[in-house]
Amino acid sequence: MSASTPGFGHLLADPAWRCIDLLSDVHLHADMPRTFAAWRDHLLGTPADAVLILGDLFEVWIGDDSAAGGFAADGVAVLRAASRQRAIAFLPGNRDFLVGADLLSTTGMQLLADPTVLQAFGQRWLLTHGDALCLADTAYQQFRQQVRSPAWQQAFLAQPLAERERQARAMRDASAAHQAGMDPAQWSDVDDAAAAQWLAAAGCTTMIHGHTHRPASHALPGGRTRHVLGDWDFDHGTPRAQALRLTAAGLQPLDLAA
Repeated sequence: MSASTPGFGHLLADPAWRCIDLLSDVHLHADMPRTFAAWRDHLLGTPADAVLILGDLFEVWIGDDSAAGGFAADGVAVLRAASRQRAIAFLPGNRDFLVGADLLSTTGMQLLADPTVLQAFGQRWLLTHGDALCLADTAYQQFRQQVRSPAWQQAFLAQPLAERERQARAMRDASAAHQAGMDPAQWSDVDDAAAAQWLAAAGCTTMIHGHTHRPASHALPGGRTRHVLGDWDFDHGTPRAQALRLTAAGLQPLDLAA
């Protein structure tokens, strides 16, 4: 399976920005209160002028009407408070692609296309969640194409909230069961050739993405590089939360669990 070259969104950094944080795969969920607290504290306390969230902020998002109360409302309140202090931008992931205009308006977040070219500090950086480039997982790519279609989303969102919650739990349980039966080393990874193709088309040398939960830096053909953001978990075992900070001096890894 090959990846077609997408259209690219663009984000021009404000000239006043001196520091940009990039994070992904926080997977906020009511069952992970320590992770929520760590994310809240970072979002409200970071010295960054902007925070770019590259997908899977929420473990699941089943429509903006789910934010009327409870745990989702707590997350919305943090985002709204943070956006009064610094720019917050959001690029949808495979868990929260149903974030809509109401949530963006309520929180003050800017929506980023996937992928987006970030122009900052005299350079161009290609941002993506990363799931569209995991080409070896053909079953997922077929599923992704289905659920990203306007017809599927319209039909899903038309259902009562309780039914959407039931379906989301079923899909989450099926995904967890599938992963539990696999060695993490066997999980599908980003296709390097396709990533290099995207970078060439976008006029960038560096890609930043999440999704795979395998934080690392990879050399690509043509002298290009992809940097992988880590996932967050302060509730199970050893805490982890790895992000990247971009300044005029370049990219700096952040171990927010240290």
